[in-house]
Amino acid sequence: MKSLIYAVSLASAMVVSSASAAAAPVAQEASTHPVPAVQDTETPAQRDARMGWWRQARFGMFIHWGLYAVPAGVWNGKPVDSIGEWIMYNGKIPVADYKKLASRFNPAKFDAHAWVALAKAAGMKYIVITAKHHDGFAMFDSKANPFNIVDATPFKRDPLKALAKEAQKQGIKLGFYYSQDQDWTAPGGAAMTYDKLHDGHWDKAQQGDFAEYLHTKAIPQLKELLSNYQPSPAIIWFDTPTAEMTPQLASEIVTLLNQHPNLIWNNRLGGGYNGDTETPEQNVPAQGYPGRDWETCMTINDTWGYKSNDTNFKSTRELLRTLVDVASKGGNLLLNVGPDAQGVIPAPEAERLQVIGKWLDVNGESIYGTGPTPFPGDHGTFSTTEKTVGENKPKWIPAWDWRATTKPGKIYIHLLTWPGKTFHLANVTAQIKQAYFLADPKHAPLTYTQKGNALDLQLPGKPIDSNDTVVVLKTK
Repeated sequence: MKSLIYAVSLASAMVVSSASAAAAPVAQEASTHPVPAVQDTETPAQRDARMGWWRQARFGMFIHWGLYAVPAGVWNGKPVDSIGEWIMYNGKIPVADYKKLASRFNPAKFDAHAWVALAKAAGMKYIVITAKHHDGFAMFDSKANPFNIVDATPFKRDPLKALAKEAQKQGIKLGFYYSQDQDWTAPGGAAMTYDKLHDGHWDKAQQGDFAEYLHTKAIPQLKELLSNYQPSPAIIWFDTPTAEMTPQLASEIVTLLNQHPNLIWNNRLGGGYNGDTETPEQNVPAQGYPGRDWETCMTINDTWGYKSNDTNFKSTRELLRTLVDVASKGGNLLLNVGPDAQGVIPAPEAERLQVIGKWLDVNGESIYGTGPTPFPGDHGTFSTTEKTVGENKPKWIPAWDWRATTKPGKIYIHLLTWPGKTFHLANVTAQIKQAYFLADPKHAPLTYTQKGNALDLQLPGKPIDSNDTVVVLKTK
């Protein structure tokens, strides 16, 4: 997917404003854009209406699926040191050789109903799937370019059509990831340079004019994605802009996006356009992005696209706590799965999602549609030795003690580590009128004392849920 590569490229190609979904968005300067984007011209009320469902959602499924699932991290019998979907780039595989993978791609076990049902069981409210990744292979029926799953593989089906139908049927929003800038198999498509070992193109077949690539492949395919699926996608998720994506070229894409006024798109288009959402990757910022809608994207193991030897799966506990951490800072979590070449989501990933879903069945009120914590202070510290992946800054190390989310009249205290029989909370500016466990259907009151801004809550000896026991504080 992106990681170091994305961060370096984005820093060189565009300026991104830092900013949480609960606050007003940072205004963009329409005068600096060749074509104003919807974010430049809409009113705050219009933006709130457009972003409303997304801010309520808090949890989504990312799906990285493509030809790279066939080699699954191995080329010519040898493992390639790479995340799965970057195998072509890091293995310096010639275009002609990589394209031959299409003849072997026949995901007969793909089941759109099962995928969407898993997302729904996990408590996810939207799905974003890779329509085209950096390898240039379209996972949909494209008339703009024959290197696609219908024309180039024995599968001969459009999985995005099936997913669109199932998502609508099951009440899940669907979005498409599209690599607008990098394309390693189309002449003129970009290939990033970020160090001496990763220095752009490696095959003469990749040479060409970037603007021509954009006009003959990327923009026509984006038109197909925005027009050929009903309902039309709720999200377009761009990635890895390079300096070749000039403001003028980016404005041609924005002209297309503006024809879909309800569309949500992220900050990775390039050309100086901020889009709607900040997209921290594989980490949760210490304070989120106050004043800006944002979404952490994260893998369950170490890869985005399927890699057969990557079994370093995060625990359910870590994933659930990450979701809570993100929500407490006003953001969304877009959690990735990487289906294999048969179209099967790996069992360890599915199992973790199902457990998270069971927790959300009980405690979802404390996540969906919530605002960030009302309490000052950070839960963690910056490392003195580690750097954030892809960024030259200290890594934020969270403390898994507790978090808080909010709704009008309620504060949800997420006890991630059981504090014992008393939980002390400072800086409580609201008057508390009731406390109870969210998991308790009877809402039996918990004993508490409040003196000024200090609250002491009496608890039983053991948590209801060892991952996260939620206490509801009702306010006057």
